[in-house]
This record gives sequence, C-alpha cells and structure tokens, in this order.
Amino acid sequence: MTETHATLPPGAPVFPPGRYGHRRAPRRRRPVLTALLVVAALAVLTVISARLYRQYGDPTYDAQVITYSDITDNQVVVDFRVHLPEGGSAVCVLRARDHAGAELAREEVPVSAAEGQRQVTVRHRLTTTARPFIGEVVRCRPPA
Repeated sequence: MTETHATLPPGAPVFPPGRYGHRRAPRRRRPVLTALLVVAALAVLTVISARLYRQYGDPTYDAQVITYSDITDNQVVVDFRVHLPEGGSAVCVLRARDHAGAELAREEVPVSAAEGQRQVTVRHRLTTTARPFIGEVVRCRPPA
C-alpha cells in the first residue's frame, strides 16, 4: 500500500512510491539475550576482580604511615608500621613526592618480624633528588 497525503500526518515528508524501499516494522526486543549479556559481563568482571585482588590486595601485608619527618632538600624520614604473618617478612616500597606529585625517590625496604610478632615499626631515611613534600608507603608484599 502506498502512502498518500490522507494517511500521512501534517508536516511529514512525502517520498515518491517505490523509490526508497519498504518501511520496516519496529524490531522486537530480546530480553533473554540482554539478560545473558549482563550475566556474562558480570562473570567476566568478577573473574578480573578476583585476579586483581590476589595480585594487589593481600591484607596480610598491611602498611600504615605513622609519620614522615626530617624533610630537607635531599631527604625525608618515614616511620611506618607493617602487619605481617607471625614471624614473617616483607618487602615494602617507599616513595617520596613533591608538591606537584612528581616522584623524587623510590626504594624497596626489607622488613622482618621476630618470632611471635605480627607487627613491626620501621624508620627509614629516603634520599631524594629535590625537596620532598611527602613520604609514603606504596605497598608491602612477601619477599621474592
């Protein structure tokens, strides 16, 4: 059936019959396909999250900066506390940054706990290339 001026609402464009093909009926929605795609995406994100947690989120080696002090043009002293497995050891990565956030120093510091001890307090002097603004512990991990 061709469209005529009587079947079109006012202001609608009029196209010559047979020139632009047939109009398509609106597509049917597929809720099952959408639900399967959402479930698959959630499964993939769960696997990625679990893998990243195993790689970076080990709560056994938790570090907290107590204070950073003695800031000069070429150093900062960082006092930090590390929670370890009983009698265990770790390697902690410390860094110093300036006001703009640029890294001025990075160093790996070995930390060991005595037998029966789960918490160690460490003081470490970081030598920097310029005047630092902050000293921080990036992360602690088991020794390699």
